[in-house]
Amino acid sequence: MNSDPQSQPWYVLYTKPRAEKKLAKQLQEDSIEAYCPTKMEVKQWSDRKKKVETPLLPSMILVKLPDQERSRVFQNAHAVRYLHWLGKPAQVSPQEVEALRSMAEDNQFQSHGLKQLRPGQTLDMTALGFEHIQGTVKYVNAKECWIVLEKLGYVVKFKRKQLDI
Repeated sequence: MNSDPQSQPWYVLYTKPRAEKKLAKQLQEDSIEAYCPTKMEVKQWSDRKKKVETPLLPSMILVKLPDQERSRVFQNAHAVRYLHWLGKPAQVSPQEVEALRSMAEDNQFQSHGLKQLRPGQTLDMTALGFEHIQGTVKYVNAKECWIVLEKLGYVVKFKRKQLDI
């Protein structure tokens, strides 16, 4: 087995609700490479507005470690299970992780007209920070759009304001 850290796959790990950033930090302290992509959002309470950092992938983080060491993450109470795709642990390519990093750092979303999108339509996700990733429109209405990212095994839900319309 190749022990080169660059060739190790990234796995998708489910977390307990609202524990993504905490688990990523704890795994990093345990010498496990973990990444929790985040974005800045403005949250409004009855008395104030505040910018908060929220995960791009709710209840999920990405971890990079050798296959034989995948069970190490469960030493932490916030780890739930790995995401599986077609009967195997889902793996994310380094290019997809870099696209998430880029999208999270830039915090930019390209404008797309929801009225122009139709279910079944294939979209180039490059404008949203994904390189060499295509998404398929699953559902669209006046307020939101769901896009299936088959390579990631994930559905991304965009609200009208996220798409900057």
